[in-house]
Parts: sequence; C-alpha cells; structure tokens
Amino acid sequence: MSEEIADADRDLRVLIARTAPSLLALTGIGTETAGQLLVTAGDNPDRLASEASFAHLCAAAPVPASSGRTDRHRLNRGGDRQANRAPHTIVLVHMRHDPRTRDYVARRTLEGLRAKDIFRCLKRFVAREIYHHLTNAFSGTPEPSPTADDL
Repeated sequence: MSEEIADADRDLRVLIARTAPSLLALTGIGTETAGQLLVTAGDNPDRLASEASFAHLCAAAPVPASSGRTDRHRLNRGGDRQANRAPHTIVLVHMRHDPRTRDYVARRTLEGLRAKDIFRCLKRFVAREIYHHLTNAFSGTPEPSPTADDL
C-alpha cells in the first residue's frame, strides 16, 4: 500500500512540476498541498479575478465580526473546505519552521493580537502568495510575489 502511495506521489509531483513548479519551491507546500491548490484553481484560472476572490475561495478572507466598540474580523467560513486546508497547513509549517513567521507571531502577540487573529492574518498572506504563484504559472510570465517583508 505504501508503495502505491509513493508511486502516486511521484506521478503527482511530475505533473505539478510541469504545471506550476514555483509552488513546490515555497516553504510548507508539498505534493499533496500543491495538487489541492491546482485543483482549486481548476482548468479556468480566469475565474480567479483577484487575490481577494482566491482568498474567498480558500476561506482565507477576513469578514467583519465587530460588535459595539469591538472592531475585529474572523475568517470566512465559506469556500472550498479542501482549499481551506492547504493554507492552514502551510501556516502551521511556517509557524513552526520559518524564523520570520515566528518573529511576526511574537511581534503581533506583543501588540495584543489573539492567536486566532494572527493565524487569520497569516492565512491571508499565504493565500496572496499562492495566488501570485498560481497566476504566474498559468500565464507563463514571472512576476514577483509578495515577500515576508510585506507582513
């Protein structure tokens, strides 16, 4: 059984490398996650009109959840659940292994943000970064993607 999984992963990696090689180069994106992101984008990448529409599709777009004097946001609960899992996994990997992300989390925690709000901001950043890589892969023109300095 594990040999079949390894064969399928190898085949999938070849297809992803042919379609969107820059996705596999990003921190926290493996074969399965990149495959899910390509499935989410679909055969018609033109339907992803902007990074905001991709964020809504991945349920990584902020939605106002203010009440009274409280001004806050929450994540959109709609969208594709499997596409939501991809940025979630990527953010978990970044929080554990990327020093810039750990510094960002520490800084935002000192500013008084809750862990859920920090996670929401990171998911939105990841969705923005993925969108740029997907659109570049489909258009064939290299464009600079957002960097961690944009956090």
